[in-house]
Amino acid sequence: MTQTLPSPASPLKIGTRGSPLALAQAYETRRRLSAAFDLPEEAFEIVVIKTTGDDRALIAADKPLKELGGKGLFTKEIEEDLLSGTIDIAVHSMKDMPVLQPDGLLLETYLPREDTRDAFVSPSVSSLQGLAQGAVVGTSSLRRRAQLLNRRPDLNVVEFRGNVQTRLKKLNDGVAECTFLAMAGLKRLNMDDVPATAISTDDMLPAVAQGAIGIERRANDSRVADMLAAIHDGETGQRLAAERAFLAALDGSCETPIAGLAELDGGTLRLRGEVLRPDGSESLAEDRTCAIEDGAELGREMAQSLLSKAGPGFFDWRS
Repeated sequence: MTQTLPSPASPLKIGTRGSPLALAQAYETRRRLSAAFDLPEEAFEIVVIKTTGDDRALIAADKPLKELGGKGLFTKEIEEDLLSGTIDIAVHSMKDMPVLQPDGLLLETYLPREDTRDAFVSPSVSSLQGLAQGAVVGTSSLRRRAQLLNRRPDLNVVEFRGNVQTRLKKLNDGVAECTFLAMAGLKRLNMDDVPATAISTDDMLPAVAQGAIGIERRANDSRVADMLAAIHDGETGQRLAAERAFLAALDGSCETPIAGLAELDGGTLRLRGEVLRPDGSESLAEDRTCAIEDGAELGREMAQSLLSKAGPGFFDWRS
């Protein structure tokens, strides 16, 4: 059966949030689909969808994500439009995605992963070690907050909500002395002028799936499934299978400081994972290797091992 491809007259609709980074990821998806099928970019329409998480009042409130409704704040409206057929695919930052999708949707296509490291961003200081005692640090990430306080308990960590541009403005306005962003976002936005220093993953393990773009579709849409298969990056899929299995076995929400990173070397997968108390007072970590095809199982095993090590009271959020 001949595949029916989209055209400028009948484009495939790509749903995305409207932030500059979200749009950059949607444009990258469009470019890859256009190249894979030798179609004009006009055969793919970018549809901007405003999510609850984009509400300016919520951003200005600078409250923790878990108090605002969790990761679903950035996906609910997009996934509703996907299920209704208003859009054909949805493009997401994978580190923002819950581990479970709504019934009827699949998230199994990933583009080649970007830099996984965090970036230390400050107009006056080049590293965490250079911050003065009691310095004010801005971040909206529970994981980064816990890691920072674990390494530097003297720091004053304040909430810093908003997209890349909003957080940089807050930094320039003097709300904090430094903040942290994902290197992947800075690279995708070509923001070479930002005073950023990449942090080794040995010093700050990143969020699960950081640097990866995921494309969500309807489970029963075989036409779209066939198209997405042409741009799926297998290595990224293998890495995320391990990382997201680790996350799912611990806690798939935004309420727990969890870090994880899988890396490939030949036929071997290395998985590092870390869980922390939210106040940074305690950190537990593991570093294991396995055959690539056993990555998801290793992720689950590592999660169970850390749960056992933690003992009663460490994961108060699980009660």
